[in-house]
Amino acid sequence: MWFWVCAVGAVVTGIAVFRVGSMARATFALLASFLFAAATVLLVELTYLGVLVILMMIMEMVIMVVFMVMYMMNPAGLMPMTMVHNQKGSLAIAAGTFAVLAAGVYLIDWPTSRAGSTAGRPADPTMQLGAALMGPKMLTMIVLGLALFATIVATVVLATHRGRYDRYGDRLDRERPDDPVRGGIG
Repeated sequence: MWFWVCAVGAVVTGIAVFRVGSMARATFALLASFLFAAATVLLVELTYLGVLVILMMIMEMVIMVVFMVMYMMNPAGLMPMTMVHNQKGSLAIAAGTFAVLAAGVYLIDWPTSRAGSTAGRPADPTMQLGAALMGPKMLTMIVLGLALFATIVATVVLATHRGRYDRYGDRLDRERPDDPVRGGIG
């Protein structure tokens, strides 16, 4: 039952990416779609991969929204816009890709396993997959991930010359904000 909830949720929020009227809302709909997909990975007991997808997608989408808020010309990416360009061409490509993949499901001779045989299965498939993907470089990748995260945080901190309490004071007790430009723009 939970598989179907996650599958339908992933499809519905995936469609919402193209139906909502702003980049910020589309980003959060895409995040929800990825979280539903990660939940299906967790349902097949690939805990490491599921948690990894959840953490990566949350960080990626939140960072994307932060940069939209900081740098987009319209306020926080909330202005209405269309998310689809070349609608007929993209629809044709999507339908063709779906047809090829669906044909592959039925036409390819998929390998079968011997029922009841566990001789070829690893004891811990997540560990096997991690070792296959990273090999001896796992510690390097963990340190690199932390360094990249620290770089992103430092970039956002250094990009603004004002702190969150500069407008209304350290105790938020100013009657009017101290904005360099009148009108509450900040």
